[in-house]
Amino acid sequence: MATRDEATGPRGRGASDNPPNRFDRISVHLDERPSGVVASEYFEDSTRSIISHNASPDVGFEASLNPYRGCEHGCIYCYARPTHEHLGFSAGLDFESRIVVKSQAPELLRAELSRPRYQPKPLAMSGVTDPYQPVEKELRITRGCLEVLAEHRHPVLVITKGHLVTRDIDLLADLAHYQAAAVRISITTLDGDLSRRMEPRAPHPRERLRALKALSEAGIPCGVLVSPILPGLTEHEMPAILEAAHDAGATAASYILLRLPGAVAGLFEDWLTQHFPDRRERVLARQREIRSGQLNDSRFGHRMRGDGTYAEQISNLFRVSARRLGFGPSPASLSTAGFRRIGTQRTLFQSTD
Repeated sequence: MATRDEATGPRGRGASDNPPNRFDRISVHLDERPSGVVASEYFEDSTRSIISHNASPDVGFEASLNPYRGCEHGCIYCYARPTHEHLGFSAGLDFESRIVVKSQAPELLRAELSRPRYQPKPLAMSGVTDPYQPVEKELRITRGCLEVLAEHRHPVLVITKGHLVTRDIDLLADLAHYQAAAVRISITTLDGDLSRRMEPRAPHPRERLRALKALSEAGIPCGVLVSPILPGLTEHEMPAILEAAHDAGATAASYILLRLPGAVAGLFEDWLTQHFPDRRERVLARQREIRSGQLNDSRFGHRMRGDGTYAEQISNLFRVSARRLGFGPSPASLSTAGFRRIGTQRTLFQSTD
């Protein structure tokens, strides 16, 4: 088994190189890959809108908020990597080291929620990259957005790997009082060494379990997202992950199979070669087996669960394990009943509590 020290590539990063951007007509290939330490860079996002909408039938939410573009966690399998190509960056090292931050997100969100015609609906934070990646500890953009949501009693579903979510228990508990908050913690493996290799800057799995416990004890509905499941590498861990999450207080569970869109497929193949050369062909064969012979299948209704006998076996394993533990499909049903519009003129008889 190769280690990062034995392989080429920078320390503490998931990707070892920057593949060409699919939108660039000209690219330069360097024979030597980056090595040593690749420092993170941060860029200001000049967007003037903050809530994104989607009509995807298999996502589970219509609106989302992403305080950051790119993610320092560096998860090699991240399906969102190709989104960085729209910014002129690479889906490889750029995605995890050149982070675009939306410093004005709380102000933009406040303006949006205060619009007279705004109609509240559950908001996912975030739908693409992690709102609690390392730089959030300093920038506090996610917390600023939660402060606005708490003021408006606006429902939010937080999806994260970050233990830092526990910092904001005060705001999430306040929202939960109005049935307006839920958290899903993503856990891919319980193996700390494997986690370090494939999600190098994400919190250790035990820290995510501690986050679940703290959230649950604070009365915040929380669930576990076993995602992604890497066929041939991590599916056998599913029952143990579900049991550990249940013991930590999670009341709901779901899973997603590995997705390898665009440049992610090549990055993942390269990662397997470096870290698991003995398992590489088996893992890729399993991935093709659940993706109708390809490494990726982007069709709605297929991309999350896969196809074929092997995908069905994984589904059955999840269903049996989740049923045994009493898990439901979602942490809670979020409500807009408590929503209040702040910053608009109130009528004589409108409550202010």
